[in-house]
Amino acid sequence: MDAAAARSRLQAMIEDLDRSIAILRGEGPERDPSPADAGSGLSDRDRVEAALDSLRRHRAAVQAALDRVGAGTYGRCVGCGRPVPEGRLEARPDAARCVPCQAKHDRRGR
Repeated sequence: MDAAAARSRLQAMIEDLDRSIAILRGEGPERDPSPADAGSGLSDRDRVEAALDSLRRHRAAVQAALDRVGAGTYGRCVGCGRPVPEGRLEARPDAARCVPCQAKHDRRGR
């Protein structure tokens, strides 16, 4: 994927993520549920916070990919420096690592 196409896709992803984050913030459950609703409110609040956390992490990964486009390093694995396969970038434009390096990274994170 060339830099211009990557930048365009990544910017569109940022816009979509920002919209989703804004919607979740606006539609989050009340912060002071009634005592009768406290249990369900906590659960709803937890789900919204978990979704927001996931969206924020994804947005950070997309922003990092945009930064790599700007630096001229997009499409190179941050682990080994080899090219990230085109198919992987098509499926995950924010991919920072080739598959072997991603697998190593995931194993270390567990």
